[in-house]
Amino acid sequence: MESSRIPVPLEDAAKAYFKHHDEDSLEQVIHSASSLIHYFANLYGKQCDREDLYQTGILGLMKALKNYESDKDVKFVTYASHCIIGEIRHLVRKQASYDRPGCIIELQHKVDHIIEEYIKSNESVPTTSYIAQQLHVKEESVDEVMRAGLVSFEELDIQKIHSTSYESFRLPIEDKLTLYQAISKLSGLQKKVIHMLFFQDMSQQQVADQIGMNQKKVSRIKEATIESIRKQMK
Repeated sequence: MESSRIPVPLEDAAKAYFKHHDEDSLEQVIHSASSLIHYFANLYGKQCDREDLYQTGILGLMKALKNYESDKDVKFVTYASHCIIGEIRHLVRKQASYDRPGCIIELQHKVDHIIEEYIKSNESVPTTSYIAQQLHVKEESVDEVMRAGLVSFEELDIQKIHSTSYESFRLPIEDKLTLYQAISKLSGLQKKVIHMLFFQDMSQQQVADQIGMNQKKVSRIKEATIESIRKQMK
């Protein structure tokens, strides 16, 4: 029955629903929003149950219909997209049981922003190619970035994540991920020493005093750790 419906833009379907508030117009809204929901489900939740994602997207759509205020000068498709994204993102990130590197979290937030701004301006969703261009990464990078958190870092194919342009004095994303991977393999003591020296700007003597060892031992740990990281990043 749903597939026999004549395609109607979501904006028009929503206007009809707000006018009639009947079951038929509601079904038309759901039908018109279906491709939008599948788009977000595919982008954000490749590792999640597709039916759960779709139903969560419908929940977001229902919230949009309930709370939309037409006098706010915001298109319904923009508001609905925001609600659908929010619900799907909440489900996906609630199921994300793995840590994500800070640079990946930053990229995921940028994807969120790019999508919402694009929809606001164009009343349609951006292509993966467009998202990749805005992030300055290769197109295949986008899928891997969005998988992060749903799979372990070891399962990510970081070889697919590459910057297409570089900023002065900033590591490209692939080097940040390689560095993260290298640091994740360090022992607990090595991580602690490196964090205190390079992230808390403590002196070797301060680190030694806090950990309870002499300064020469801290120096040896630092040098050995840096050499280990250097080898892994070659």
